[in-house]
Amino acid sequence: MQTNLADFIKDSADGKEAESILRACVHCGFCTATCPTYQLLGDELDGPRGRIYLIKQVLEGAEPTRKTQLHLDRCLTCRNCETTCPSGVKYGRLVDIGRRVVEERVPRPLNDRIKRSTLKEFLPRTALFKPAFRAGQLARPLLSRQLQAKLQPPRNAGVWPARAHARKMLVLEGCVQPAMAPNINAATARVLDAFGVQLIAAPRAGCCGAVRYHLNDQAAGLEDMRRNIDAWWPYVEREEVEAIVMTASGCGVTVKEYGHLLAHDEAYAAKAARIALLTRDLSEILPEFEEALAARMQGKAARRVAWHPPCTLQHGQQIRGKVEGLLRAAGVDVQLCADSHLCCGSAGTYSVLHPEIAHALRERKLASLQATRPDEIVSANIGCISHLQAGTDTPVTHWIELLDRALA
Repeated sequence: MQTNLADFIKDSADGKEAESILRACVHCGFCTATCPTYQLLGDELDGPRGRIYLIKQVLEGAEPTRKTQLHLDRCLTCRNCETTCPSGVKYGRLVDIGRRVVEERVPRPLNDRIKRSTLKEFLPRTALFKPAFRAGQLARPLLSRQLQAKLQPPRNAGVWPARAHARKMLVLEGCVQPAMAPNINAATARVLDAFGVQLIAAPRAGCCGAVRYHLNDQAAGLEDMRRNIDAWWPYVEREEVEAIVMTASGCGVTVKEYGHLLAHDEAYAAKAARIALLTRDLSEILPEFEEALAARMQGKAARRVAWHPPCTLQHGQQIRGKVEGLLRAAGVDVQLCADSHLCCGSAGTYSVLHPEIAHALRERKLASLQATRPDEIVSANIGCISHLQAGTDTPVTHWIELLDRALA
């Protein structure tokens, strides 16, 4: 794709990156075949190729409009198009750059500004979100059915193991997961403890930065990333830990990109790159213990489950097959549904900002998952889990919780 970027961006770091990405695109359109919003809405501008044209026009000097902004907003950033693209176009980075530029030039309606500001200031702060979530649960019988569905009772976290081990790993607690699903990290700690690994949560680490970054407050998102690096660095510098474990794939894909996102920050570039290299999704940690896990299970996890691979795992991190392999080794009957590559509609804050599209995608996904006749649906990201559970009575859990129950 030929480009002629406008003066306001062409010599900047974002401009050079955007130009490189744009030039890789060959207009083939393969991406539209796997784009959930294009499949649902049938509009070229609500698919990756159309959005790439919109971003190109803006970066070349065309004045963006509210319509431009809406088409970019409707993108789930599921990155399915990146998996499909034969040219390796890094669409996720391009849409982040395009959204930031459009955000600076197109004022949003007041109700949209209020909603987005509330999300980016409220969700990343666990100290605010946790008591508000608990209050919402207390008032749950008085709320609408839609809000009740979003306020599912959290499962009891149980006991965090107290044993010390020579092998240690850090875990990110995240922002909403400690309130909505405290059992996920506790279950991870118990499973790893069973195989001689101690899991540690750094006290000052919090939101990975994705919430604010993808709501176009990129400066605040980068500050969240720097805070996490500062919280983890003493453990890394003293070589006390061998990995940073991610139990939410949405956080994992972001932390793995710290090195790139902070590459131009002289104070943090080297540290960010080191943190990114140490970061592992939980499914990348446990295969080391697969044989021992299978020996411990002995049929205790004999259930039929539908596995929903989050987009942030299969497209963002390009991890496929690992969770299914672990569960099958443990004796679980794992089913992949039709169109398992498609997004469920959660996509961070997307289900709040674009509920009609998110709910339509969820209904499609749940129909495919339920067609496998599962006892349980398992996933690897708190957003997907809570979004799917709001639409079904079938239990939706993190896959590590299944293994934790069987080991117990």
